[in-house]
Formats: sequence, structure tokens, C-alpha cells
Amino acid sequence: MPAKEKTLNDLFLHTLKDVFYAEKQILKALPRMAKAAESEELKQAFEKHREETEGQIERLEKVFEMLGKPARGVQCEAINGIIEEGKEVMEDFADSEALDAGILAAAQAVEHYEITRYGSLKTWAEELGMQDAAKLLDQNLQEEKKTDQLLTQLAEARVNIKAA
Repeated sequence: MPAKEKTLNDLFLHTLKDVFYAEKQILKALPRMAKAAESEELKQAFEKHREETEGQIERLEKVFEMLGKPARGVQCEAINGIIEEGKEVMEDFADSEALDAGILAAAQAVEHYEITRYGSLKTWAEELGMQDAAKLLDQNLQEEKKTDQLLTQLAEARVNIKAA
């Protein structure tokens, strides 16, 4: 007997679990990144994003609740790799003029991953008629985009110049 055909609902739930896991890992990594950053502005950006991440996790928990599913993540090798790469940059470039540029670039890799996940989830929620879930996911998406824009501004105005 063939396995049950997977649906968009299945993919939505799997990806929701993926991003839930990712947000929990990011929440753990942000304090380390803030501590390692030399720029006060970069430290503040990481601290602000940590608070936003807590709110994003709460919104994801609401989406799980709407689905009648427990809020549980599934291991996400992509975010584990991006975070590990960031740790390596912090170690390899400690006490270097390029440290903040490396940490910032690692943070943007995280943001870009999250933007793709939330963009897909929002679109799928709309397709599946989950308008309330789509609104919550869009809030997370917009916060991730704002954080990415802030990091770009910091990079262009200060951090990359210092590293050069």
C-alpha cells in the first residue's frame, strides 16, 4: 500500500516546526552575538532583535494553537549550520577589526533564512484559507525585513568601513 500523499497542509506544518526550532536557536545565539560585538549600535540591534524574537515565538505558538497542534520544532540543519558558521567567525576574528563585519554578515544570513521561511509560510497560509495565521506570520516577516534593513544600514554606515 502506498504512503499517504503529502499535502500543502503537511508542508505548512513541517515548515512551521522548522522555523519554530530556528527561532528558539536564534534566541539562544543572539546574546552571544551581542556580547561578541564591539560596536555599541550592533550590540543594541542584537538586543532589540532578541526581544522581537521572543514575540515571534509567541506568534508561532498562536499559529500552532490555531492548528490544534503542539508547539514543537523539528531540527533544522540549515539554521544549525548558519549559527555554527557565525560561531566560527566570532572565534576566528576575535580581536580583529573585521569582527563586527563578520558577525553582522552572519546575522544577515540568519535574517535571510527567516525571511524566506516566513514568506513561504504566509503565502501557504493564505492559500489554505488561514487568514489569521497569515497575519501573524506576516508580522514576523515584516520584523525580519526591518532587522535586515537595519543591519544593512549599520554595515554600510559604520561596520564595514571600520573593517576596511
